[in-house]
Amino acid sequence: MATPKQEIFGHPRGLALLFFTEMWERFSYYGMRAIFTLYMTVALLINKEQASQIYGSYTGLVYLTPLLGGYVADRYWGNRKSIIWGGVMMAIGQFLLFLSASMYQTQGLATVLMWCGLIGLIFGNGFFKPNISSMVGQLYSAGDKRKDAAFTIFYMGINLGAFIAPLVCGFFGERYAADGTPLPQFFRWGFLAACIGMVIGTILFALDKDKYVVTPEGKPIGDRPNKAVGETGAQTAGFSAGQRIAGLVGFVLVALGFKLGLGFDWIGALIYSACIVMPALIILDSSLSRIERDRIIVIYVAAFFVIFFWAAFEQAGASLTFFAKEQTNRNLNWEIPNWAIHAGSLALGAMLLWAGRTVFHNFKGIDGLSSFLYVVILGALGYLGYANYQLVSGTESGLKIGEIPASYFQSVNAVSVVLLAPVIAAFWLWLQKFNAEPNSLVKQALGLLILALGYVVIAMGVKGVGLADKTSMWLLIGLYVIHTVGELCLSPIGLSLVSKLAPMRLVSLLFGVWFLANAVANKAAGQLSSLYPPSGEEYANALKAGINNDTYRGILEKTVTATPEQLELLKANKIPAELPVFFGNPVNDLYEFFWIFVLLSGVAGLVLFLLSFPLKKMMHGAD
Repeated sequence: MATPKQEIFGHPRGLALLFFTEMWERFSYYGMRAIFTLYMTVALLINKEQASQIYGSYTGLVYLTPLLGGYVADRYWGNRKSIIWGGVMMAIGQFLLFLSASMYQTQGLATVLMWCGLIGLIFGNGFFKPNISSMVGQLYSAGDKRKDAAFTIFYMGINLGAFIAPLVCGFFGERYAADGTPLPQFFRWGFLAACIGMVIGTILFALDKDKYVVTPEGKPIGDRPNKAVGETGAQTAGFSAGQRIAGLVGFVLVALGFKLGLGFDWIGALIYSACIVMPALIILDSSLSRIERDRIIVIYVAAFFVIFFWAAFEQAGASLTFFAKEQTNRNLNWEIPNWAIHAGSLALGAMLLWAGRTVFHNFKGIDGLSSFLYVVILGALGYLGYANYQLVSGTESGLKIGEIPASYFQSVNAVSVVLLAPVIAAFWLWLQKFNAEPNSLVKQALGLLILALGYVVIAMGVKGVGLADKTSMWLLIGLYVIHTVGELCLSPIGLSLVSKLAPMRLVSLLFGVWFLANAVANKAAGQLSSLYPPSGEEYANALKAGINNDTYRGILEKTVTATPEQLELLKANKIPAELPVFFGNPVNDLYEFFWIFVLLSGVAGLVLFLLSFPLKKMMHGAD
């Protein structure tokens, strides 16, 4: 265990560095995600169904490439080099999105730049994501009881970045004219802010990694491939040439089966194929002992069920963003007087000063350049925020808050994580005192059931609501808060579970498999989001286009056939000619749409709960 001199607030100093590095990376990711679907539909004029599919493909591939990044780190580069190169690629990707949004009027070039930017983000995340997560567990000795708490703290860093990101990137990127018309020329500034956040996180890690990212014995973590520091020494983390060839052939054949046999698009076929072939390749590794194989099977089962969780949860960046923009009353009509703004600014400044003094006091000898960068960046963000306040929202009497941008609602989940994570962690500790703390799998099952409850709440809230009506914003906020509780029961616990069950020589690769489940879930999230029913705005556009109520309702209900002229009008106005269909059943309205997620996550939660008892034995005490 680390000595007190090496700790900060009871944990290794390296945890704080990884916390802030991941915070900035998540700021970059969630800032871009908050405005991405809006950018596609508003600036590039892509319809919602196609935008949902692109969103699902992008977020799915973001969680597929950690397999590549984890393998390269385990075999060749080590964690540190992988994280730095991943950060550089993601910064370039965000900058290309900035260029895309700067040239949105040249739609062909803007679309090409968008895809190039997405490729940079996809591969960069693959090298970054699994490696920084695997390093958290290595800060602690085997059996150290602080690991679960460490991953919860680390998870707070993720969500601190996710909380700030939509507010900053949404503020700069999502703007509207006085009549409510979106202004697409502002999206570029949101993407640029995301780029700056990624640059900060990469520089921070590169400067201070040698000082703080060390084992309890003081040895550097992640400077060598994980195969060189495995628990069994003589064994290696790689596969034989025959295994690699067999894996590649299997991957291609399964992908072709999904594409040609089941009609999947190529990205979906690749993601689902990797989800089958890579876990099979690992579990068939002849170097695994029986206990290791049992524990890996538990990881696989848990990963399978979290697919259902994230497929429903990740509607935040797609269908729930459409819901916030189109069918949520986002008007506050608040006015904050100037004296309150100044008092709040002074209070915030005092808090930042206190936090800064505390951090720098504990981080004695922190690199001077790191301190300088923080001062410059915080000052620049403060100036930009003040300039925009004066330009857009400021009045002589104070700050008027009218319509909240749709992207802001994605911050609710993140701030709820920061506020509720200590409460959930304390709850587990309280149960532990009575020897009643559930194991990791039961916690994850509980997370799925709580997620289903959130969708029950919003489904009941929209029941009977007309197409042209808007619901209260508190309904959407309530859903996000409930989902946060479910997330805290599932996600940090899952990361800790992988850290405890994975053999050291395969730890980054198995984190890649864990994130592969997220890849499948995010692709599925995009596919499910495409089932989002027509909105009141689309219905009104149909009427403006000269399609009468009965005809349009008939088209939606598939009871009449539209004329070619009507179909052209529908296409020109990006209005769906038919209702989306789920397993042969039309999704008539939002009530039916949200019940899809109630059933998927609720049934998955119940099944995982029942399986948790026999699977506990296969964990061999590492629960």
